[in-house]
Amino acid sequence: MDKKKQRSLNKWLKQQSKLAKRWLMIAVGLGVLSSVFLLAQAALLATILHQLIMEHVDKSELVGYFFALAATIAVRALCSWGREIAGFRCGEQIRLYIRQLILDKLRELGPAYIKGKPAGSWATLLLEQVEDMHDFFARYLPQMSLAVLVPFVILIVVFPVNWAAGLIFLITAPLVPLFMALVGMKAADASRKNFKALQRLSGHFYDRLQSMTTIRLFDRTQAEVEVMRGASEVFRSRTMDVLKIAFLSSAVLEFFTSISIALTAVYFGFAFIGELNFGDYGTGVTLFAGLFILILAPEFYQPLRDLGTFYHAKQQAVGAAESIVEFLETDVSTVRSGDTPLPKAQGITISAHDLEVFSPEGKRLLRPVNFTIRTNETTALVGPSGAGKTSLVNAILGFLPYSGSLTINGIERTELNLDDWRKHISWVGQNPLLLHGSIRDNITMGRENISDEQIQQALNDSFAAEFVNQHGLEYPITDRSGGLSVGQAQRIALARAMIQDGQFWLLDEPTASLDARSERLVMQGLSNQIQEKTALMVTHQLSPLQHVQQILVMQDGVVVQSGNFDELSHQEGLFQTMLNANKVLKQTNKGNLDA
Repeated sequence: MDKKKQRSLNKWLKQQSKLAKRWLMIAVGLGVLSSVFLLAQAALLATILHQLIMEHVDKSELVGYFFALAATIAVRALCSWGREIAGFRCGEQIRLYIRQLILDKLRELGPAYIKGKPAGSWATLLLEQVEDMHDFFARYLPQMSLAVLVPFVILIVVFPVNWAAGLIFLITAPLVPLFMALVGMKAADASRKNFKALQRLSGHFYDRLQSMTTIRLFDRTQAEVEVMRGASEVFRSRTMDVLKIAFLSSAVLEFFTSISIALTAVYFGFAFIGELNFGDYGTGVTLFAGLFILILAPEFYQPLRDLGTFYHAKQQAVGAAESIVEFLETDVSTVRSGDTPLPKAQGITISAHDLEVFSPEGKRLLRPVNFTIRTNETTALVGPSGAGKTSLVNAILGFLPYSGSLTINGIERTELNLDDWRKHISWVGQNPLLLHGSIRDNITMGRENISDEQIQQALNDSFAAEFVNQHGLEYPITDRSGGLSVGQAQRIALARAMIQDGQFWLLDEPTASLDARSERLVMQGLSNQIQEKTALMVTHQLSPLQHVQQILVMQDGVVVQSGNFDELSHQEGLFQTMLNANKVLKQTNKGNLDA
């Protein structure tokens, strides 16, 4: 990672810390307060030993000092506890904020962009990488301030007692951060590579987990094991690189702090035997001064050592921030919402003129197409896989950029308020996403203004009442529609769309993977709902399209045919070819069943 990029990431991380400035200031304040009590603790301990050894004071006369020493230790412990709590709150608040930034960005970019990476990569970005920033905000940032303030406080006290010892502290202190920075440069690069390897491993693992049945069917288990082993080995190797650097950093810091403390001890040793006669302002080196400063010597370097210990947290945060900042800086100008709300109307009309649709990376997905989806009519979108149907739908929904013109009720889509536009849409897809919760939760989507009468009406109209009444609205649904059959899940999704009651219905293969009975019930429920509403149906099944007012046939990103079912079935072209293929397939399936 080049220095310019590292500086920009450091700057971004510090900007986020302003969100929890109050907790950060509390953590630093308690650390400084602890250092003040540390001075009192060192002075009390040195006084007690001086009185006992040099002045032969009776122990009973020092009871007050012992109680004061115990109280000082207790207060320092409380300060340390409070500092840990404040640091944790600081990290927690900022992590929540960064996660919300990522979620907001994902919502803004939409599913078309999200599908470009495996789910495991997004999970790593949102969970592990954000979590790895915690120590930077909770420990490293407060320690940065304490590494300056605590030694400064100790120097203010030490110099009036013995300027030679203060000079040793002052000269040797910069060695610790200097070598810490040198080691840290390597640590940042190692952490960045480690996160990249973790993202790839997470993506591999999650995708293979979802495809386990397919992998077994095609006897690819051993091959996928080798792929996972290779990804795991890369991650293991890069993790070990990070650990090596972390241990090296600790060893370097311990070496230089030990040398510095040893120099101070040697100075006082020679001063006590009369070999060194400077540093004491001519008053002589007393046991109190020697003990006081030697007790403070480790504590003088301790904030710098702690900073070194937490320095790997900074490099880890920089490595994690690289992918996060890169994602947050993704250009969304082409899919950003406009400000114009959709005017209230009795229907939705969608028109495209020389419309070209592009991927988030700028690749052209659709060549210029022209069509009109008329108010209160159903339009079907058909074509082979890869024809561009999904890209067109994503452009209409506001998830993909485009050039040319795409208007909804006469307003250009780029000028529309997308949140407002999507409120007018009821969607039923081929793989309905049901949330972990009750049937009621999945139908209302958390809206509290939906009455039980409205829910029951939607269940009746979607033919879902037959099993919902048996289980009840509080029947739990687990992840991936667990607890329901595919047909039942689709009817729950249909009931949810009915509650939405949009003016524009988007039906994406709504009967795919359904048995004959479920397909009949879902289509009957849909037919009753989309009357007098604008609807766009994306499907490979052509037989249900006989009563559709308009059919758009797509191939290779272009609308090659348009018309109604009777017109297209008697017209040479792709639609007639697909229709004949469907007839042959049905006859083959019927023959197999008869056999």
